[in-house]
Amino acid sequence: MYLYGYDPAYMLVLVISMVLGFGTQAYINSTYKKWSKVRGSFGATGAQVAKRMLDTNGAPTVGITRVSGHLTDYYDPRDNNLHLSDENFQAGSVASVAVACHEAGHAVQNACGYFPMKFRAALVPVVNFTQQTWGLLFMIGIFLNLAGFVRLAIALYAFSVIFQLVTLPVEINASRRAVQYLGSAGTGLDEKGARQVLTAAALTYVAAALVSIVQLLYLIGRTRRD
Repeated sequence: MYLYGYDPAYMLVLVISMVLGFGTQAYINSTYKKWSKVRGSFGATGAQVAKRMLDTNGAPTVGITRVSGHLTDYYDPRDNNLHLSDENFQAGSVASVAVACHEAGHAVQNACGYFPMKFRAALVPVVNFTQQTWGLLFMIGIFLNLAGFVRLAIALYAFSVIFQLVTLPVEINASRRAVQYLGSAGTGLDEKGARQVLTAAALTYVAAALVSIVQLLYLIGRTRRD
């Protein structure tokens, strides 16, 4: 893309991307920090509450392990484990419990065969391939003035956009499951805090999808002009 030379439209894309990225990241960090200072009503750690949620929702065989880093939590269907960062594994704050239960929500999705999650998982190997190849094809197309390569590169990049869009309902649904569980098993404070933390987290996925869409539209528009 840089090979196009200076382009005000692309500079605008960069600005939009940075504003959305930094803005949503700052929001999730501030929201998480706020609720990490509030003790949850369960009197238990994030890992323990997540385990209760798993048992209650038909996923008792899911394991829970600890990983290093800040907000590095994820659920891996390949080993059927929740991987929780240190703070969310061992702390009992509203924020820690909310994040841990969000990941438990993904495990419950897997256990009940939630279709958007299955579709997203099927896209992973395709997206891994397209992310590794589209940039190279794009550069070759620009250098050698091969319009077909450029179009193919953009088509491959489109898979990343599709992946981002499919990710949205998966993440939102996992958060909804977490908030619903915390609302029924905990107190209104747990539910309120979880809703705020997980809404902030969801906005990072919305921002990523918007950035991908804007970049795709830019590429398509610029190719048509050239």
